[in-house]
Amino acid sequence: MTVSKRLRPFGVTIFAEMTALAQAHGAVNLGQGFPDWDGPDFVKDAAAESMRAGGSDQYPPMPGIPPLRRAIADRYGPLLGRELDPDTEITVTTGCTEAICATLLGLVDPGDEVILINPYYDSYPVAVALAGAVPRHVTLRPPDFRLDLDELAAAFGERTRAILVNTPHNPSGRVFTREEMEAIARLCIEHDVIAISDEVYEEITFGPEHIRMATLPGMAERTVTLSSIGKTYSLTGWKVGWAIAPPAFTAGVRAAHQFMTFTTPTPVQHGAVAALRAPQEFYAELRTGYQRKRDLLASGLAAIGFEPHMPQGTYFLLAGYSQFSDEDDRSFARRLVEEAKVAVIPPGVFYDDPRHGHGLIRFAFCKQDAVLSEAVERLSRLAPR
Repeated sequence: MTVSKRLRPFGVTIFAEMTALAQAHGAVNLGQGFPDWDGPDFVKDAAAESMRAGGSDQYPPMPGIPPLRRAIADRYGPLLGRELDPDTEITVTTGCTEAICATLLGLVDPGDEVILINPYYDSYPVAVALAGAVPRHVTLRPPDFRLDLDELAAAFGERTRAILVNTPHNPSGRVFTREEMEAIARLCIEHDVIAISDEVYEEITFGPEHIRMATLPGMAERTVTLSSIGKTYSLTGWKVGWAIAPPAFTAGVRAAHQFMTFTTPTPVQHGAVAALRAPQEFYAELRTGYQRKRDLLASGLAAIGFEPHMPQGTYFLLAGYSQFSDEDDRSFARRLVEEAKVAVIPPGVFYDDPRHGHGLIRFAFCKQDAVLSEAVERLSRLAPR
């Protein structure tokens, strides 16, 4: 038995690798991006009530239960500046990761080109490979991780079918500016390209405005907007995501989705309805809490010699480690687990050319304050070069 040629180059995900190392060495785990606290009770209560009330034990509709599709339409219609049809423009998926894969499988043909902005979420190139498409890479570089608009324009061509855009951006923490987003939009219109907009960190921003691709002129009819309840509501294990798209694109997403997971468990969909009806104060408190955690970790890392790149959004922070080592990022990350008992992610795995990630490591600050402080304390024992 061997792994298929399409999947063979990707190996085991870095998150599984680093989490296993963290467990083996008793390390504080600031690698994988999940909160170490429970999600909101009002969301869990709604899911539990759906089970107690009955009718939640069998298959729900393939595109998602009507109340959830209606709740998504109600919340995102104003955000996207248009009325959304829950029957023809919204598909509920098993997490945003499935939404990404279903969108690519449903809308991209073998041999088409898909533009990936490096560094990227690690499932992006895998989904492109599963679709039989060809990736074209555009690289964000420190210290500011801005899009090089000339490099971006050069990536578009006759075979370009789609571009995957993630803002707020994991792992750099950038929130793309209006200028950057408008440049992407102009090129999509010029080359008749689909924008697949991964917006799972949409509510976790620290000042800069989150520009939604589908709100830009000419983009509503060529954008698939993806998100989930995982990051905003601290429910990463529930795996409830969605794709919002014009009817023609929705047909492609559903064509793939129906043969992947077909649907998502009914109780968690009812919980997601409650989540999407959270008051605005919920989102303000979310941002305030994460900004405080960001500042706590960044100041602690800077004090002991790391070089934090302050994120504008998400709950990830990239930091340089030149005062401690000239090792590549993967070697240094493994040494941190073994010697300092702190697990992080080497960002080279998020680039087509891993060398672009060398000199940086990624910390997740979606952890309790005591855990962040303990990690900094352990790292403070590292000997400088």
